[in-house]
Amino acid sequence: MNHRLIHRLSMVLCIVSLLGCCRDSVVDKEFEDSFVNITDVVPDVILEIRYFSTYNFVGDRIDGYEQPVALITKEAAEALKAVSDDVMSQGYRLKIYDAYRPQSAVDHFVRWAADTADVRMKPFFYPDLDKGVLFEQDYIMAKSGHTRGSTVDLTLFDMNTEKEVDMGGTFDWFGIESHPDFLGITEKQYANRMILRDAMLRHGFKPLESEWWHFTLSDEPYKDTYFNHPVRLIPAK
Repeated sequence: MNHRLIHRLSMVLCIVSLLGCCRDSVVDKEFEDSFVNITDVVPDVILEIRYFSTYNFVGDRIDGYEQPVALITKEAAEALKAVSDDVMSQGYRLKIYDAYRPQSAVDHFVRWAADTADVRMKPFFYPDLDKGVLFEQDYIMAKSGHTRGSTVDLTLFDMNTEKEVDMGGTFDWFGIESHPDFLGITEKQYANRMILRDAMLRHGFKPLESEWWHFTLSDEPYKDTYFNHPVRLIPAK
């Protein structure tokens, strides 16, 4: 290969690299112009970002979670502020487990699901299921509504007892017990689920019929866009 051709190839690689950097910068700017830190809009929420910790169904910190923060689109944040004000008037606070989730995190889930030998967290999140069925039964999917930025996983925190409200099941439990309308729980636990569900529906969110904690803004701004920006604080403007 002559030196002139090597030089041309080097120039092409540099241009491709620069274009990639520019594209990443554009994507980052679009993301940071469209998303907010939830706590900047809803300062009363409590955060317990499970995928930044090792206490989740995988057992490791999940790819893409660089800081224990919660991000969401501006539109969803405004709706969530209305939900927070609503439940605060009833003596509760919102506690958030997850909101925006990058595609790299979803890819991590898919790789974990394929490794059927890794069952470290089975007793805590899927004791009654064989790990091999998690993907085929849609507990783990290659795409997630969270990645579009207007979905949130949350529960209620009782300000009088200073404890999480008893929902008759835990976040990320794989099983029918997590269905919002599951009747194998006490009347009080079911009523607690409905307090959260009713407040979310009143302020523009729609539920997921298999997870009592999962809600998506009905009029989400990015219906077909799956972001891969890491979860980290968005700088103040």
